[in-house]
Amino acid sequence: MAPKNGIKLFERKQVRAEWDEGSQKWLFSVVDVVAVLTESTDPAAYWRKLKERLKAEGNQTVTNCHGLKMLAPDGKMRLTDVADTEQILRLIQSIPSKKAEPFKIWLAQVGRERIDEIVDPELSIDRAIQNYRRLGYSENWINQRIKSIEVRKALTDEWDKSGVKKGREYAFLTDLMTKTWSGMTINEYKKHKNLKKENLRDNMTNLELIINMLAEATTTELSVKNKPENLEQSAVIAHKGANVAKNARLEIEQQGGKVISSQNAKQLGQRNKPKMIDFQ
Repeated sequence: MAPKNGIKLFERKQVRAEWDEGSQKWLFSVVDVVAVLTESTDPAAYWRKLKERLKAEGNQTVTNCHGLKMLAPDGKMRLTDVADTEQILRLIQSIPSKKAEPFKIWLAQVGRERIDEIVDPELSIDRAIQNYRRLGYSENWINQRIKSIEVRKALTDEWDKSGVKKGREYAFLTDLMTKTWSGMTINEYKKHKNLKKENLRDNMTNLELIINMLAEATTTELSVKNKPENLEQSAVIAHKGANVAKNARLEIEQQGGKVISSQNAKQLGQRNKPKMIDFQ
């Protein structure tokens, strides 16, 4: 359940990273690494000049770097140069920095944590809890969020058994369920909370998380009972499960409560950077 992408922190500075399943390696944003090591006000320009010099010298490290779309500071997915741990270690040799040795140790730690989490998935939950605490979330909210991850995992496991494919089909069913119980698509929900690329669940209130979990848990139970065999059949069940949550939301609202909130994590008083953790 460890995230395949996100933000890693080195001395409170962000380094974008993505786990590549094929090579079983972390890929790091080169510009972010340059920013950490040089403290340059324009790390992108620094990297462009360094890349030109290394290419002129015939350095294979630059040749082996490739572009990958990552979440940029402006909230958009933009192409950026990435490199694996070995390539980053070679680049460090070309960048004079007093932080070189601490950064090498940090790289080793990041790699070790990922391997540990593959062997013992519970460790990823522990790290998620620590990350949420560091971001200022309440213990009550954290408990709900971790439970929501468990419920989501049970649902996606059931979708896998039903022949639903990861990616677009997962997204389609998730959007369908969200629209059914909340009255808004995921994009509309994000706009309602003034979000861009942030994780929607990381910006939900406790009650929103609970109702969303009800939709997912009910859908899982119905799927286990009905055994759908394709996306279309799974969509029918997803709508039924989410409709149970919709009725619960309407009942709460009829009693004077409020489920859907326009507030995001920052407005709720949580010192939050949701994109750092992207569990679904």
